[in-house]
Amino acid sequence: MRHVTLVQLFDHPITQKYVKRSGMAHAVACAYHAFRLSQKYEVDPDLATKAAFLHDIGHYTWYRDGKWDYALYKENDIHAIKGSERAHKLLIRLGEHPRTAKEIALAILLHTDSYLPDGYLKLNPLQHVVAMADSLDEEPGGEHHYRKISDERARKMLIRLDDQINSIMNPEEMKRSI
Repeated sequence: MRHVTLVQLFDHPITQKYVKRSGMAHAVACAYHAFRLSQKYEVDPDLATKAAFLHDIGHYTWYRDGKWDYALYKENDIHAIKGSERAHKLLIRLGEHPRTAKEIALAILLHTDSYLPDGYLKLNPLQHVVAMADSLDEEPGGEHHYRKISDERARKMLIRLDDQINSIMNPEEMKRSI
């Protein structure tokens, strides 16, 4: 049994504040990409979709003179670090199994290497799926963070994705997800 659903995450005020700020349409699209990729790479779809949905929860808005400054963001951002901590705390508050929350938090931490000084990361399959899901939805200059989606549409899409995850996770897979 899944402990926390995507809709429960969506409905939480922390998610509404921080994921909306970084782009709800991007988060939902990444969750769908992660679902598809999880099947291809034999990764737990529950973990993959949650991590992809929350991967940008740590974004800070980098503005200069009232305008988004992409260069300032690229130079100073540590959203993966902040997001990992924020997502872990949120998942635990909602009742997620601690091991699952940790795996999701690590996938969020490692979804990008933008904060590392010319580093190379060796990712496990879950982390790789989340990083690919993010890459598949990216647009030049961070424009993917500005696409719009209504709350109603986002919620309906996440309900549908929760249903898809539940339909493919048999009881044995459910046990392995914790």
